[in-house]
Amino acid sequence: MYPILLVIAGAIFIPGFIARTRSISAGRKGPGMFQHLYNVRLLLRKGNVFSNTSGAVQQVAPSVVLASVLLSAFFIPFAGKPGLLSFSYDFVFFACILGLSRFWMIIAALDAGSSFEGMGASREALYGMLAEPAFFLLVGALALITGHDSFVSIFSSGDTFNLGYYFAALLGAYILFNIMLVENSRIPVDDPRTHLELTMIHEVMVLDLSGIDLAMVQIASFLKYGIFSSLMAGSIIPANWQLPVQIAAAFGILAFTGIAVGILESFKARNRLNKNFQYILTISAIALLVLILALLTLQ
Repeated sequence: MYPILLVIAGAIFIPGFIARTRSISAGRKGPGMFQHLYNVRLLLRKGNVFSNTSGAVQQVAPSVVLASVLLSAFFIPFAGKPGLLSFSYDFVFFACILGLSRFWMIIAALDAGSSFEGMGASREALYGMLAEPAFFLLVGALALITGHDSFVSIFSSGDTFNLGYYFAALLGAYILFNIMLVENSRIPVDDPRTHLELTMIHEVMVLDLSGIDLAMVQIASFLKYGIFSSLMAGSIIPANWQLPVQIAAAFGILAFTGIAVGILESFKARNRLNKNFQYILTISAIALLVLILALLTLQ
């Protein structure tokens, strides 16, 4: 059960670290560490309101989005322990499940019948399509270096000090961090604080959601923080360390992730939309470099 608990811890603490870091950087008191959880609790107490132009897709989509993201969290390993679900090439199924959640989020936005949400949906589809190759290139490189074909076996290869693996893992952590920013529509790809529909991505897609449906989408977003930060921790932390040391190091990575996102959002502006393509393709280019280095090490 340790891996899923780490994902849940990331979902709870990383948004809080982001909010607190932004507040401190701006010299404001700001919200508390768990304000995002209080907001979700308030939404869970409210009913749903649907527009006259929306159909059944928008009513079903939030449940599918949350279920898909939660299922993907079951594949995350940690400390040499497999996730609740583990099998050969499980990372392919993991990516497909995350893609399924994105697909339902997109068609829910289109089902609302709003041109603004349609723009956000098209951007979400494009950015997701550009980011997925970076993930597959990265995991493929780690699989080549280690000779294994599942999350837990790949990450457990850090038992012995392998310079090639750790170099790839450090670059992989950077790639996963940036994929997390794309998946959650954070700066520099999108600014969750903006209210100008013409430049929004995720926030404009949920304009017609309310109550429990909006809460489920927000919980799914929080879980993505835990998923990608747990992947970063699992790839970097050696599996043969003592369990208390591994847990402490993992929480350090969770805290670092939240603080890094908060600092990034405090001192960097979001990209212009035409710069996002270059940014995401750069992530894929770095992942391709890791794959090429992995191929060279096999020669």
